[in-house]
Amino acid sequence: MELALLGNPNTGKTSLFNHLTGTYEYVGNWNGVTVEKKIGTLKNKKAILVDLPGVYSLTPISEEEAVVTKYLLEGKMSRIVNIIDASQLKRNLLLSIQLIEYGKPVIFALNMIDIAKRNGKSIDYHLLATYLGATTIAISARKGNGCEELSRASTIKQAMENEEHTLSIHYGEIIEEAIEKMTLMLQEKTDLSIRWITIQLLDGNGAIRSFLTNLLTKQEIDSLIDYVTIECEKIGKKPEQVIYLKRREVVDQIVQRVEVIADKKRMPISDNLDYLVTNKYLGFPIFIVFMYILFMMTFDWFGTPLSDLLDYFISGLLTNGVTSLLTSLQATGFIKSLVIDGIIAGVGGVLVFVPQIFILFFCISFLEDSGYMSRVALVMDKWLENVGLNGKAFIPMIIGFGCNVPGVMAARTIETKKERLLTILLLPLMSCSARFPVYALFIGAFFGKNGAIIVLSLYILSIVMALLLAKLFSSTILKGEKSIFLIELPPYRLPSIKVLWKSTWDKGKGFLKKAGTFIFAGSVFIWLLTYLGPGGLDVKMDQSFLALIGSVMAPVLAPLGFGTWEAGASLLTGFLAKEAIISAMNIIYAVPDTRSLQHLISEVYTPLASYSFMVFILLYIPCLATLATIYKETGSKKWSAFSVGYALILAYLISFVIYQLGKWIGLN
Repeated sequence: MELALLGNPNTGKTSLFNHLTGTYEYVGNWNGVTVEKKIGTLKNKKAILVDLPGVYSLTPISEEEAVVTKYLLEGKMSRIVNIIDASQLKRNLLLSIQLIEYGKPVIFALNMIDIAKRNGKSIDYHLLATYLGATTIAISARKGNGCEELSRASTIKQAMENEEHTLSIHYGEIIEEAIEKMTLMLQEKTDLSIRWITIQLLDGNGAIRSFLTNLLTKQEIDSLIDYVTIECEKIGKKPEQVIYLKRREVVDQIVQRVEVIADKKRMPISDNLDYLVTNKYLGFPIFIVFMYILFMMTFDWFGTPLSDLLDYFISGLLTNGVTSLLTSLQATGFIKSLVIDGIIAGVGGVLVFVPQIFILFFCISFLEDSGYMSRVALVMDKWLENVGLNGKAFIPMIIGFGCNVPGVMAARTIETKKERLLTILLLPLMSCSARFPVYALFIGAFFGKNGAIIVLSLYILSIVMALLLAKLFSSTILKGEKSIFLIELPPYRLPSIKVLWKSTWDKGKGFLKKAGTFIFAGSVFIWLLTYLGPGGLDVKMDQSFLALIGSVMAPVLAPLGFGTWEAGASLLTGFLAKEAIISAMNIIYAVPDTRSLQHLISEVYTPLASYSFMVFILLYIPCLATLATIYKETGSKKWSAFSVGYALILAYLISFVIYQLGKWIGLN
């Protein structure tokens, strides 16, 4: 048995999916978190559950909404589970009516009743079930209350076979006549509800029109639409207006009967908070303060002490233990050097920053699940609108701070092709977690207690560069239509520790997986390039193949403040993965621990040169995985190559200006 899970964005749909299937999926608080359908098996093993993107209507205006219509046209589900936000009943029921018209059995999951009560609303869900003509179960998707009952009710085959929805809307003589005409034209050409198909067609659903071209002629379709349009214009409306107004009338009648609103004299706390955090003057400074606190926790308060402990373990206990083991096994010098100087130095040099990475992800997850990130998108909308984007583009950018790959994929939620492509091209500028170990290394060497400010400046620089380039690109090579920004502000809530840990682990496990596979292989390869040279095996570091490769780049990088072969070689490895830069440095400088590496680079770099280096790492070419995702999402070699070319030029120019201007004013 196949069940389809549908609902508006931010109704707790993904949380419900997790409780019903026992599978964890990413839970966020903004429109478009579920880009594609996800499939899981119910805990009772009686059905599979298909989690579809959150939509407000079945008339698609974005790629994610098109996924839903396509599934309804082609899917073989036995029943639909429609999750409804009880605190926003009036808006949610507009989708529910369309699902009832679809003709398949629907079971309704009424979520967030506790939030509705907090807002002074009381819902009689038994009476609501009567009006909808279907089973309606009160649940708490976050806590799991009512989920077992919903799972049982969703898989009772007898109920599905006998169920008929009693709710039926009469749309007026014009629309009803069109339904009758469509019934005669289609007759037995489809098993889908002809009533639903007709209403969706007249409501402007392009996917339905495409579907009908396989069953009817273009003339038949156009003739029906033209007839209804002309008749509706006689009463001063368009067909979609007639449909919407009738649905709204029915919804208003249902809500009026099942919802009781208590008198509230005081403004809700959430409204007071929104007045502050979405204020056009205070919103952005408040966001900067939150980011500063986040970086203080990551570098100063918790992250660095924990990283130091892990560094002590890897460089001390682990290294000494492995060295003793290899000695007792009478391993050759080649094997000892490979394991100690290559694998442990390379992989361990990245792993020491795991505590800081996980603290960063924990803080970001907290801001997401609390409902704050949607407010940030709203604050950024005005800025983004002025450069050819809208606030929805900021959501993939925030995701890109964790990893650019899912950030690029999240751009699918943007409606217009131009804005979607523009967002994808700018996303590699977002400072992902893979760059974080490089920042941590140089901050520990040069900036100490000012580390949070330095990192904050890099994040702000990435956003500023994205805004400036968005303006440039949207005014030149990517001119086109603009979309309307629509986002729902979810209620504020205190995230549960369980959800926070799952979200943090889901983000952080990719970092660990990369360290155990990709960085491991890269460390071995980098070490081999230092071990081999034109002169043979076990050559001096500056006579190795890696030194020869880095020396080619050194003169080019000199105006940026880091014209050494070591810097050039490290930057080359960053194309594979930004974390590999740390692995390369650990192997090149052959130091036992991170502290020693920081001490050594403090003698090679200056504070100004180190900042220039971090800016270059921030802006230069996307990593291999991100580039592959850009190609997959755009389907264009031209735009993929463009994303590499412009980023490299931008990184060089900005680092050049920073270093040369800094020298000129005497910062060195």
